Amino acid sequence: QVQLVESGGGLVQPGGSLRLSCAASGSIFSINTMGWYRQAPGKERELVADITSGGMTNYGDSVKGRFTISRDNAKKTVYLQMTSLKPEDTAVYYCNANLLPVRAIRYMEYWGKGTLVTVSS
Repeated sequence: QVQLVESGGGLVQPGGSLRLSCAASGSIFSINTMGWYRQAPGKERELVADITSGGMTNYGDSVKGRFTISRDNAKKTVYLQMTSLKPEDTAVYYCNANLLPVRAIRYMEYWGKGTLVTVSS
């Protein structure tokens, strides 16, 4: 029932900006941490950024100072504002959330299907 749906990916030139969104839907009681991960071809999935329900943020070293994560708890949505994009940022970006579904006993991990970000001239 629970789904995470990403949007906002696409093609952008180096130095450009892009904003990703991820909306959680379904029978959700509570959402703890939400985050963004990415996976480039031939590489392992890595943390881009995450944010707690209280707004505390964490960033991967490669994106510090360039990306900003935020969330709207009322909308159950997490955002990733990406600036100064580099070709090496090219990857499929996945939304992640630790959340408690209604009727569930414990928090569970959910993933979106991913949205492709391509940084190229």
